[in-house]
Amino acid sequence: MTLGGLRAVLEGHVPGAFPFDRLRPEHLPDGGLARAAVLVPLFEHEGEPHVLLTVRPGHLKRHPGQVSFPGGRIEEGEEPRSAALREAEEEIGLEPARVEVLGQLDETLVLVSGFRLTPWVGLVPYPYPYVARPGEVEAIVYVPLSALARPGVHRTEHREAYGERHLVHYYDLPGLTIWGATARVLDELLGLWSGR
Repeated sequence: MTLGGLRAVLEGHVPGAFPFDRLRPEHLPDGGLARAAVLVPLFEHEGEPHVLLTVRPGHLKRHPGQVSFPGGRIEEGEEPRSAALREAEEEIGLEPARVEVLGQLDETLVLVSGFRLTPWVGLVPYPYPYVARPGEVEAIVYVPLSALARPGVHRTEHREAYGERHLVHYYDLPGLTIWGATARVLDELLGLWSGR
């Protein structure tokens, strides 16, 4: 499917939510789940859809060395979409006006740090002078969606967290493993892109 086709699919997509009400308060972090939002940046290169991902530096307290989308905590009074665009500008230098937001994917739970995550899919320019913000982003990587959809790349495992058993997604690419909430968002995106 082209990104134009994905645009049409997302226009009719009604995002769901992780069953957050199933999590018992005694299993949650103090103060409950924090809110965060990410941008899932898509672009076409040589006729093929790609996703832009970031690699977090190894010294960070939260998610060191992990592959993620540009994004972060939602500030007081801020909407999730605005937070995703703001964080993308801060982390990779992407001007919000250059993003065509296509729609929202399902809210999900970040198991490791206890965030309630809202992902927004957007078409972004390419080429573009993306810059990894020192201290927050170690590298920017561009991955074709077709590479993620190849047989044997995706796998799942079960993990206990917050008093529940959760399905954890992984995408194993040469030199790059994507897992956790980022992989869960990619699984939903790839499902919409492939029509499954």
